[in-house]
Amino acid sequence: MTYDFDRVIDRRHTACSKWDALAQRFGSADALPMWVADMDFQSPPEVLAALRARVDHGVFGYTVRPASYLQAIADWQRQRHGWDVQPEWICHGPGVVPALGILIDALTQPGDRVVVQPPVYYPFFRLLRQRQRQIVHNPLRWTGTRYEMDLVDLERHLAEGVRMLILCSPHNPVGRVWTRDELLALGELCDRYDVLVVSDEIHGDLVYAPHRHTPFASLSERLAARTITCVAPSKTFNLAGLHTSCVIASAPALRQRYEEALQTLALGSVNVFGLTATEAAYRHGAPWLTALLQYLEGNLDFLQAFLQERVPEIRMVRPEGTYLVWLDCRGLGFSDESSLHQFWLKEARLALDPGDIFGPGGEGFMRVNIGCPRALLEEAMHRLAAAVETRRTGPCQRIGTGAAPTHSSSE
Repeated sequence: MTYDFDRVIDRRHTACSKWDALAQRFGSADALPMWVADMDFQSPPEVLAALRARVDHGVFGYTVRPASYLQAIADWQRQRHGWDVQPEWICHGPGVVPALGILIDALTQPGDRVVVQPPVYYPFFRLLRQRQRQIVHNPLRWTGTRYEMDLVDLERHLAEGVRMLILCSPHNPVGRVWTRDELLALGELCDRYDVLVVSDEIHGDLVYAPHRHTPFASLSERLAARTITCVAPSKTFNLAGLHTSCVIASAPALRQRYEEALQTLALGSVNVFGLTATEAAYRHGAPWLTALLQYLEGNLDFLQAFLQERVPEIRMVRPEGTYLVWLDCRGLGFSDESSLHQFWLKEARLALDPGDIFGPGGEGFMRVNIGCPRALLEEAMHRLAAAVETRRTGPCQRIGTGAAPTHSSSE
């Protein structure tokens, strides 16, 4: 089957956050939205067919998770990632971010120290601050070719006492797909210092060859016993609006504490359409995903070539996974974050996520979502090039023509 990822679908006036919330979030309705992490593609046809069939039934009462649903999730993890998940390990999640909040509540106490590895997915910070946990920064290091974990710095923090580490794998926004050896090294430290690991693996299916996603809990039974993993079909198959995720833990005690917290909030009931879409996606969506990854790689190739030729001031950190691209914009020469943000929004008329919201090391960067038809990406890049050219030649010139400066190891 062929899939038409080039088709431009008008998402406006569908209560779509990405397009319909532009004026509210950015103060501009004419910017091209390339910010929030959902895609502008239809979900797989098998998912749409399953949803239509469920709608045609016409009765949408309270819903339980059937064995076939749990088995579909377990089969996907085994076939796609080599992780032998048992159906009884799978708990319901009302979305990965809500699940992360519940896990923080269930497994830590106010005042506990929790490690994050910035620049990283910004809701981590909000969830921890709201719960009065101490945020411990273990910043990633730039080697000149890619980001890496700073395990020396991490051990220093763990030795001072840490209850939990939130792992972003694959990493959003820098696009790293952590290798097995990197994860084993991280796991050895967490095991030595008795640290729980909550692994956000929502982007685990969106990985470009030759890279391969390794579920952290699949490394060993010993590490699995201190790990809870969050996964979802939402990024993979563009189902974010159905608010369905899975929390997987082999350790009964960790599962019990999560499920007790979930029930305390009365959030244990699954959405009928989320259940239907998840099972259909995991059972039938692999060919669509293969085609999607090929299309996204084409978008990455276009973006990289365009920036090198037309806007060399911006350096693209090519992702190993995800459809999110980390752009080093420091070569544009803006003196502060506000000026950089206003350039993208007001002059380039593009709505992106600014890098500084991802924590230390994000200053001077922007995150762009390339999960869209090529025509939209081309339009975005032509807007950017025109804005940069105006800056180069206009009376308020701030932009040079040199390459972006390299990262320092302290970021």
